[in-house]
Amino acid sequence: MYVADYVLMEYGTGAVMAVPAHDQRDYDFATAFGLPIRQVVAPADGSEPPAGEAFISHSDDERLVNSGEFDGLTAVEGKQAIIARLQREGRGQESVNFRLRDWLISRQRYWGCPIPVVYCDNCGLVPVPDDQLPVRLPEIEDFQPRGRSPLAAAEDWVNTSCPSCGGPGRRETDTMDTFVDSSWYFLRYCDAHNDTAPWDREVLRNWLPVDQYIGGVEHAILHLMYARFFVKALADMDLLDVQEPFKALFTQGMILGPDGQKMSKSRGNVISPTPIVERFGVDAARCYVLFIGPPDQDAAWNETSLEGVHRFLARLWRLGSELSELAGGPADADAPADPQGGGLELVRKANWAIDKVTGDLSGRFAFNTAIAAIMELVNELYRHPEADGQARRFATATAASLIFPFAPHLGSEVYELLTGVRVWEQPWPAADPAMLVADTFELVCMVNGRVRDRVTAPTGAPREELEQLALDSRGVKTHLDGHAIAKIVVVPDKLVNVVTG
Repeated sequence: MYVADYVLMEYGTGAVMAVPAHDQRDYDFATAFGLPIRQVVAPADGSEPPAGEAFISHSDDERLVNSGEFDGLTAVEGKQAIIARLQREGRGQESVNFRLRDWLISRQRYWGCPIPVVYCDNCGLVPVPDDQLPVRLPEIEDFQPRGRSPLAAAEDWVNTSCPSCGGPGRRETDTMDTFVDSSWYFLRYCDAHNDTAPWDREVLRNWLPVDQYIGGVEHAILHLMYARFFVKALADMDLLDVQEPFKALFTQGMILGPDGQKMSKSRGNVISPTPIVERFGVDAARCYVLFIGPPDQDAAWNETSLEGVHRFLARLWRLGSELSELAGGPADADAPADPQGGGLELVRKANWAIDKVTGDLSGRFAFNTAIAAIMELVNELYRHPEADGQARRFATATAASLIFPFAPHLGSEVYELLTGVRVWEQPWPAADPAMLVADTFELVCMVNGRVRDRVTAPTGAPREELEQLALDSRGVKTHLDGHAIAKIVVVPDKLVNVVTG
């Protein structure tokens, strides 16, 4: 059955019909019951679709066939052409459907924005005038609903005068859903000191849209929808110049309890931060939360892993303490003039860490892999205690500056011990491109597209040398086993693929 993953339509004698399909089941069903199968789409490159199975296509790799005047069009082009013909003949038109539903914004609770209306026996429902806004909540002692809104018991606040006739009136005692005020707070942030209006349009024109929205999945779904709704409504009212409040969305995962379940008091799996901070320190607690896993995924709390992060920070602190007592002076710590004398490898690793952490933090929020890179650098320092002192100081100061966003107290202390300056007053470190190029690399050796060996090769080696290294490797020799070589594909500084005839 040749089907697409979209619906066109059945149109008169030149039937064009493509039903939704995402697997083989449609074809199997039609075959089993002897239903007619009509091909309506084919590969865009002109080749024949696979025989005896469903052809699942997408709009960028297909063309319509057996569709009359619409033959040769893609799905997108076909839809538009069919709609245009239906509109010309007065038999249909293009439309967009929205799943709009009423939103009940009133709540029978104290916390929330008061609804600014007054009920008057003579005037009916009267809005509170602008010069009497905002309506402020009264001070009350009992916040329980008790069958009605808590505000209903505040009679001095409820009983007021009608803004229209001046007669007796009653305030609305329901408050608005908190989403009403939380859906546009970011607009006020841009112009927080404005005493005459919620915001100045010119000010918001310079600030909006917000560059990055970050929130938990459970919170962000509704809040994001309401925020977009408010901004679009305000734009339609000609109060804003943007249609979308946020440029990018990032939803973070949750920290689960040690049992892998969502933390809750009823389950008894809530972790209090106080004893964690008292035992390991706030830097270790903060670092562990960021290191526990990808920030967009849930992760279960594990105190053993927390202890590992604490040990890593302690190792960095010991390095800083020991190196700060060596000769050389703090001014030399961030600028090794001579990385030789056993220190070149450390300097390369430090620059690699700078490049890795910078990339992980640049829009990807990959905090866990960034911290892992700093751990690698610290491990490298402990593997080379005999290395040049100046290079060791540079690598340790680099580790301190890179860990600073995650462990600010320890990072700043170690950095100042080694450099004599405050890390937050310095620019973010930049990797030396020359130090990112290694002398050697791991050459992947393949036979007919499958990895058979890995060997060390000089960086920048010519094609002929890479070919010979691959042919001489044990894995390639074993899998060639006398087969004739048809061609050899070389990707410089990466791989060699030997293709047999």
